[in-house]
Amino acid sequence: MNILLVEDDYHLARGTAKLIERLGGHQVFITTEPEEIFHQCESGAVELVLMDINLPGVKWQGQKVDGTSLSRQLKDRWHHIPIIVITAYTMPIEQHTLLQQSQADCCYTKPITDYPALLEMITQLSQRRS
Repeated sequence: MNILLVEDDYHLARGTAKLIERLGGHQVFITTEPEEIFHQCESGAVELVLMDINLPGVKWQGQKVDGTSLSRQLKDRWHHIPIIVITAYTMPIEQHTLLQQSQADCCYTKPITDYPALLEMITQLSQRRS
């Protein structure tokens, strides 16, 4: 599966990508650039998006954006692409609100420590998509 990882911390993104690739056999592309995110989704190369919520300094069309708004925009255009938002918010009510606002399929808590659980979530979403 081709996964787009949107994460502003490059070192964290590289480590996460390597583990997902090694443990799950997936291809992971990393970016924080909205132009690249939309281009990859439009090209059909992306089968799932892992979206960090906090993206300081990221702008799209002259406006500051976060993972919530980018996720919502992706879902508006490509509703078939599963999105997992990644957040440090751990309270269920916060996650529920985040899912509503982002239109994402599910939420995963940072820091990612249980990669098998994340890979299971990815597998379940990809099966629902099929």
